[in-house]
Amino acid sequence: MPFKLTEEFKARAAQICARYPRRDAALLPLLEELQKEKGYVAEEAMDELARFLEISYARVKAVVTFYTMFNREPAGKYHLQVCRNISCHMAGAPGLLARLREKLGIGEGETTKDGLFTLSSVECLGACGSAPVMQVNDEYFENLTAEKLDALLDEMRHGRLKNRRS
Repeated sequence: MPFKLTEEFKARAAQICARYPRRDAALLPLLEELQKEKGYVAEEAMDELARFLEISYARVKAVVTFYTMFNREPAGKYHLQVCRNISCHMAGAPGLLARLREKLGIGEGETTKDGLFTLSSVECLGACGSAPVMQVNDEYFENLTAEKLDALLDEMRHGRLKNRRS
């Protein structure tokens, strides 16, 4: 069965589009809305959104693939995104990423079998002054150390960290 935008989504989308001078200017917030519904933006959803906004599928796909905030497949309850840019790299991000791979038993772009964690490295989170930085769903964790990372993983495993999809 092909993907269809829900009537609820279309109503929210109309309100969002009304805030912009041109309908297509609402692309980013509408992609965020799509992702809120399912936790990711499927290919079929991109195609349907392109039709809704009367823009090309290629334009929607370019935006989704450019921004690391959009998941193109289902992610775990906690999406761990480690910054790999120069400031974070120099401050120890490679070690933190290796620690996460070891502790979670997954590689970058993978999700743990229990669906709790997805691990990614991203180009820049824009928090160079507090490197190394990791984004967990919508929240930043800065000045990370191995000890802080371990404590954070423990909080997530025991459901003590609030997140957008709980």
